[in-house]
Amino acid sequence: MNHQQPTQDLQAYLAGSWVVERTLLDRTSGTNGTFTGVVRYNRNSDGGLDYREDGTMHWPTHSGPAFREYLLKPGSGPESMDVFFPDGRPFHVMSFSEQGNQDKHWCDPDDYRVSYLWEGPDSFSFTWDVQGPAKNLLLESHLVRIDAGRQS
Repeated sequence: MNHQQPTQDLQAYLAGSWVVERTLLDRTSGTNGTFTGVVRYNRNSDGGLDYREDGTMHWPTHSGPAFREYLLKPGSGPESMDVFFPDGRPFHVMSFSEQGNQDKHWCDPDDYRVSYLWEGPDSFSFTWDVQGPAKNLLLESHLVRIDAGRQS
């Protein structure tokens, strides 16, 4: 377990490009899948970050290119950011702080719970646990900074 203090400036920490590897598990059917790609956190003119992930998904119903986008806005403090869907609907709060590293999102009829884990200056993970009558999923994502260790 990494007991170092997580980043105090989440926006500065995230900015840049990351390799993402995600495992997908449908607990109802026992189906496994993967997503591998690149996540880019780009600073935007609204003082936040644009999130874009592009990669390849392998799932029984879809194998091929996949992407997702979110908008991150400054949160209640520098250690958190508010995550929104592209259409502006609120999604959840992202933070690595001990008090704020978990959040949830209700997407009728299912409950989405996220947990963030800071692993060091160049890697972090997050897990989505989705439960409800429509879905029973576990999505685990691990991100590593593409230019890790490079001096600027």
